[in-house]
Amino acid sequence: MSVTAAIDERDPDAVRARRATANRLLTILKAALNHAFHDGKIGSDEPWRKVKPFREVDAPVVRYLSAVECVRLFNACEPSFQALVQGALVTGCRYGELTRLQVADFNPDAGRITVRLSKAGKPRHVALNAEGIQLFEALTAGHGPRELIFKRADEKAWGASHQQRPLEEASRRAQLDPPATFHVLRHTYASTLAMRGVPMGVIAAQLGHADTRMTERHYAHLGPSYVSDTVRSALPSLGIAFNTTARGLREPVPCENITVAPFSSSPNGARENGN
Repeated sequence: MSVTAAIDERDPDAVRARRATANRLLTILKAALNHAFHDGKIGSDEPWRKVKPFREVDAPVVRYLSAVECVRLFNACEPSFQALVQGALVTGCRYGELTRLQVADFNPDAGRITVRLSKAGKPRHVALNAEGIQLFEALTAGHGPRELIFKRADEKAWGASHQQRPLEEASRRAQLDPPATFHVLRHTYASTLAMRGVPMGVIAAQLGHADTRMTERHYAHLGPSYVSDTVRSALPSLGIAFNTTARGLREPVPCENITVAPFSSSPNGARENGN
């Protein structure tokens, strides 16, 4: 059974993702209706031909936090909220997935958690690093297997929109503009893995994607690139060092502030004269 959770309408990426899902469902529905129309079971296809999909929703702009921003955000959170934010950063789980986790869902021996109810409608296992294992060990110690892992300061469960205000306030104190959302924390987790060269299939499994298509669309551009690596290793340095300590970046730099080192661009080491 799939779960359709409420979204933060102030989060443009969450709205875009929901609209992209609506477009995919509309495509399936139209295909079924067209099939019925061609079989003569429906008199006209005009009603659904007038329904247009949302535009420009399939090209996500991935925003993620740097390591320094993650620390600033964590330090700016209220103590009862810190664990939830750290949990998102070490698992990549959605807010609803985290708040439904029970103590029995953490396996310290395997170093992983089990998300039993996900957006995809089937459970998945999320591997943890050392920091993640330490976090979940601290949160589950001395608690019964059916207790929630993440709870508010009053020991009650986190609700559907309880995260919005504390995350906005923490973002303001951490000077994050625009404010972070749990979707951004999820992007941060996946983007960090991608930039470290983790295969898209592994990231997809951790996030609960059905296959790698969505993962590649969001994160493949962040991974190590053969083209980029080849250019950086083959293109020699010009040996130009700009001195911008006393001037604005947009102001012209006089020639006396530019140091040029010898540059050889020919295979045999001879300097090219441009002729």
